Amino acid sequence: MKNFISAAAIIAALASGSAYASPATASGNTSTVAGSATAKVIAPIKLTHVSGAVLNFGTFTAGSGGTVVVTAAGSGSTTGDVGFAPLSTNAADSFTVAGDPSRSFSIATQSGTVTAATSSATMAFTTSASANSATLDNAGAASFTVGGTLTVASAQAPDAYAGTYNATVTYN
Repeated sequence: MKNFISAAAIIAALASGSAYASPATASGNTSTVAGSATAKVIAPIKLTHVSGAVLNFGTFTAGSGGTVVVTAAGSGSTTGDVGFAPLSTNAADSFTVAGDPSRSFSIATQSGTVTAATSSATMAFTTSASANSATLDNAGAASFTVGGTLTVASAQAPDAYAGTYNATVTYN
């Protein structure tokens, strides 16, 4: 009977875990502490085209071809045999940016094509922003302008031409 009680006590001790400690629960084999996590949501960046603004290459004669260049400041010039008509005006396009105050962003513009109003004639142009990057002010605002270079073919068809291009801003 003594053996039976000793065997029962050993089995009970084993079942309760008091007879020995497993390596997984032994003192010093594990440690747990809480970590930290944070998050900050910022205002999305928003690009807006200024109402009425347009990259205006002006009014010109094509001659034997060349280019019309409009700087990001809005001044125009021609190359080759292209010549401005009297009273022609040029203008850079204009955009505003809103977002997280004091955050920097990059500016990218793409090339485009203008198409004649009454035919399928086209002219390609490249664009150039006033800056490749900028920083929003303390109120979360900024602006930039876009100039470009229009390629005019020899004897380009006389017509009014219009087209579009894309501008993109991205937080840095």
